[in-house]
Amino acid sequence: MEPYWELTFDADGDVDTTQRDHLLAEVADEHITDLLVLAHGWNNDQDMATDLYRRFFAPCQDLAGPRVRLGYVGVLWPAIRFPDEPIPDFEPSLTATGPGPAPGAGPLLDEPTRLLLERTFPDHEAEIRLIGGLLAERSEVPSRLYQYGRLVRDLVAVHQNSAAQRFANDTWTGEPAMLTDDAVEVCQVFAAAMEGTGQQELFGSLRKRLWNGAHELLRQASYYAMKRRAGSVGQLGLGPAIGLLAREAPDLRVHLIGHSFGARLVSYTLRGMPASVRSVKSTTLLQGAFSHYAFSKRLPHAPTRSGALNGVQRRIDGPLVSCYSRHDDALGKIYPLASKIAGDSSTFLGLWERWGAIGYDGIRAVDGARRVKLGRAIPAKGCVSVDASSVVRRGGPPSGAHSDICHEELARVVFAAGRIALT
Repeated sequence: MEPYWELTFDADGDVDTTQRDHLLAEVADEHITDLLVLAHGWNNDQDMATDLYRRFFAPCQDLAGPRVRLGYVGVLWPAIRFPDEPIPDFEPSLTATGPGPAPGAGPLLDEPTRLLLERTFPDHEAEIRLIGGLLAERSEVPSRLYQYGRLVRDLVAVHQNSAAQRFANDTWTGEPAMLTDDAVEVCQVFAAAMEGTGQQELFGSLRKRLWNGAHELLRQASYYAMKRRAGSVGQLGLGPAIGLLAREAPDLRVHLIGHSFGARLVSYTLRGMPASVRSVKSTTLLQGAFSHYAFSKRLPHAPTRSGALNGVQRRIDGPLVSCYSRHDDALGKIYPLASKIAGDSSTFLGLWERWGAIGYDGIRAVDGARRVKLGRAIPAKGCVSVDASSVVRRGGPPSGAHSDICHEELARVVFAAGRIALT
């Protein structure tokens, strides 16, 4: 994975200028023809992200033709992954930072998760400790659950007029129903959904199930904040950086790749690039954790409205490719529940249609969009959905195969999308 650069962004999208300037100064000297830019999704630290990049990029050099000179960029941004979520083939030391709750104790706010939350949401240490105390108490008194719901909402809230609020939703405006609806009902819904992912230890008394659902509410609310942050980092941070790169190295071919919320990040990057930039030759989304209608000109359930990213695919001098898998439980079973906007009247079955994720069933409601099988030819332009279920299939509860992305077959999708010559 050489030459390799990193671009680090803070929560507001501000880039580490030293890293950026090194990339701008060195990429031409390295005679790079094709630059692969990969953004992680949920993540705990730099080592974990770098290991993901190393493993995903591992087959690329052997795939590249003799006239191709590859370069690699790892995008680092402040995101969070709860340590209880396994990632296929990762060493345990990279996916957990300390002991979790004792067997049979049920989901608690263990020390690693608490520290991660405090790092992700600075200045909220007191609220996080109260949340942890309520999870440990598991009270039968409904008012304690309502207090918990208010604390979680306050933890992830932003001011209505803040820049971050502009990046909160892909198809609709408003807060997620999980943060505004009756807290007891929300926790009941999440508890049922978690049982559907195969976590048998979640079954039990009504009180236990409610607090299991409360733990999932905290996870999903945190991920909602990360989803919002991914949009701002992409549009305000990586987009302008790609613009500078195009100016300094006009012949460089750039290929954007994103996993989970990183897929949302690179999609919003397209919106943040200067309109004149034509150096992005492909964008590949791996298990994208955002709306399957984000690129739609007309929403099927609201024809007068469009997705937040409507038309940005035209900024790519090549295709926008979404790899999706039916084995992704995080996106198939939990994401629609967490994404439903307050006041929406969708039925249970309609929920998945209206609030589904692009990484579970591909790009929806875009004129001319194509669907192809993994390994088949990728169209040269437009939106393309690739069913990767045959390889993206491993992973335990609660996320299923959401993080099972390090496969040569997916690296080949990137090459095919970007028209990168093979050996």
